[in-house]
Amino acid sequence: MKSLVLPKTMPGAADEARSAERADADTAAARRNPGAPGPLASFARFVVFGGGVGVASSTAVAGLAGLMPWAVANALITVASTLLSTELHARFTFGAGHAGWRQHWQSAGSATAAYVVTSTAVLVLHLVEPSAGVLYEQVVYLTAAGLAGIGRFLLLRVFVFAGGRTRTTVRAMEPAPARETGAAKVSLLFPVPAL
Repeated sequence: MKSLVLPKTMPGAADEARSAERADADTAAARRNPGAPGPLASFARFVVFGGGVGVASSTAVAGLAGLMPWAVANALITVASTLLSTELHARFTFGAGHAGWRQHWQSAGSATAAYVVTSTAVLVLHLVEPSAGVLYEQVVYLTAAGLAGIGRFLLLRVFVFAGGRTRTTVRAMEPAPARETGAAKVSLLFPVPAL
């Protein structure tokens, strides 16, 4: 265990100790989560993977809607696509590795909200235009899914897969500044957690 108080015997000793602590913390963080992308990269990946699954889901819902009511087809496809997309987002979008049961359940909550949004949008379309064809259904469905997807991205990034990101937390955990105490200058190396 490292000492919490370092006497300053040489000029720059506290700064060297802080630099060494940061380097150790950054190395440890890189080992724990080497592929965690930043917010823009993760959003781009979310669009690619989520959009790909969304377009495939849209096609599958249109196919199943000929065999059963549209809401039931949407529910079945939503369950299957949520399982697939949660795993893809865990591994590739947020760099968190394999998604556990906790992530799947939390993702299911956001997918339920997306299901309500897409089903309501198509229901409103059928109330406004009862003879709307498959093309209009697809436009409304994909638009509603895209809007719900933005909210879903935020929920997944901030709450569901937040534990997988360590780079931001490590950078925010900096030691307290050096303080003068009597004749010697000391540095308290307590980490300050990110808020």
